[in-house]
Amino acid sequence: MLELTQTSKEIKEDIQLLSGQTLSDCYQCGECTAGCPTAFAMDPVPSQSIRLLQLGKYSEVLNSTGIWLCAACNVCGERCPRGVDYGKIADALRTIVLRNKITHVTLEQVDKNFILDAPQQAFIAAFRKFTT
Repeated sequence: MLELTQTSKEIKEDIQLLSGQTLSDCYQCGECTAGCPTAFAMDPVPSQSIRLLQLGKYSEVLNSTGIWLCAACNVCGERCPRGVDYGKIADALRTIVLRNKITHVTLEQVDKNFILDAPQQAFIAAFRKFTT
């Protein structure tokens, strides 16, 4: 579980600075989640994540699986009437987790057959995304 040493204000500022998004711009229409191709597997889904962040429940989102499942396809940002791009927010959240040296996957956890069969670029990109 990620333990943050920053204040809530500092975390919010980090998220907004890293993502270029303003959390308060979201008014919870749900368009981001409706168009998200990976929302079915996310917990919480994009609209719920943004709401939790608006409420200051940063640890709940930073410790979730949802931020790691974002495909960065930009559908959420295109569909949002306010121009809020959850993909950029999820990327900022992953950055915050990785800066705090939290590793979600170790090489020992990856199936050896997957390593042999996966395209090298996809494997390296995924490993960079899920490890420090």
